[in-house]
Amino acid sequence: MTIRLTTTFMFFSIFSAGISVVAEERAELAFEETSRFGAAKAVQASVATLEHVYAIDSRSIAKYDRRTRELLGESTGAAIHLNSGFIWRGKILCAHSNYPSLPEQSQVMALDPNTMKLSPWKDFGDYGGSLTWIVRRGNRWLCNFAKYGEVNSDTFLVEFDNGFNEIQRWNYPSEVISNLGKYSLSGGVWYRGQLLVTGHDEQETYVLEIPKDGILLKYVATVGIPFTGQGFAVDKRRHGLVGISRAERQIIFIQEIK
Repeated sequence: MTIRLTTTFMFFSIFSAGISVVAEERAELAFEETSRFGAAKAVQASVATLEHVYAIDSRSIAKYDRRTRELLGESTGAAIHLNSGFIWRGKILCAHSNYPSLPEQSQVMALDPNTMKLSPWKDFGDYGGSLTWIVRRGNRWLCNFAKYGEVNSDTFLVEFDNGFNEIQRWNYPSEVISNLGKYSLSGGVWYRGQLLVTGHDEQETYVLEIPKDGILLKYVATVGIPFTGQGFAVDKRRHGLVGISRAERQIIFIQEIK
């Protein structure tokens, strides 16, 4: 399966009379599926290192050998509702909440891949939504706090500094919210200077830009992918992404086409 995101570039030539457009060329960002394999815990998300792949369900994480697909272990430690994973300084950070309980409580849980111990890393308490993913943008954190049902348009993205002091927050455009049904945004990555987010069920990712001003994220495009929503991650080994098919309990890799 191949997906393509097209961006238009304009080329100019300079004449004595001024600047005129002489040609238009389209540069494409494209991906193709490279592999997939079955993983019983591929329910919420997947994340990959150079040597291992991890399948995440609500309460635990399974570790696989990337080459052989052999199951190497499962996490220990209590969890209620894990979501997307993110590789950070040798650990796997997982968004975690008490969804669907109220009031909403959100944390980041950290998995030590050597001991497979899952433990609290950052507690947000009741921040106004359920944390569904955490990633880095430069030297800052991006965290998504989801709202569900009739108020899912209140889902918001927060940028924090390294001490988790809030810097700013944004809302999502209607082009994204209208596709979520009663659910919210399950996954997000910062990829090549843009934000890619996924919903709960649809095989598509929404490409967004963070605006210089204002509180509304800018919608760029909707791109078809083989992931059925849920959490996904950047796969640095293949210059692509890794996600899941929740229905088929599979981990799926897609690679950028150069």
